[in-house]
Amino acid sequence: MFLRLVAQNNLSNTYAMLGRYEQALSMRQEVYSGRLRLNGEENEYTLTAANNLAFSLVDAQRFEEAKSLLRKVMPVARRVLGESSDLPFTMKKIHAEALYEDPAATLDDLREAVTTLEETVRIAQRVLGGSHPLTGKIEFRLRDARAALTARDTPSTSG
Repeated sequence: MFLRLVAQNNLSNTYAMLGRYEQALSMRQEVYSGRLRLNGEENEYTLTAANNLAFSLVDAQRFEEAKSLLRKVMPVARRVLGESSDLPFTMKKIHAEALYEDPAATLDDLREAVTTLEETVRIAQRVLGGSHPLTGKIEFRLRDARAALTARDTPSTSG
């Protein structure tokens, strides 16, 4: 089962890189379920599979499912892996993306995304360093989230 999950994970990554998001999503759901059965929820491989699944859910614009999954696994990742691991930072970034990329996002969702990314980038700069690639990705997403908030929060001047 272990080797099958590894192969499925690699194949799902390839599907995602090719833009075949639904196939990647389906396979990542299988990998996550398999990891839960094989390793339990407090395992780094299971948490990585959950992260990959959340990423695919955002790609597929299934924002509510992504947020729900991440709300469940983010505390586990922090507890099991600690704050110095990349994975909790990545999960927070994906959670913020699910908040601000959702066309149904409220102003509160957009504010939460900005606040989450501001917090996350500060901690990432301290823990990982400003030149770490993940820190840069979080900063990039923070700019996107701020732009989404500004676009929604600014009254239209056309009339």
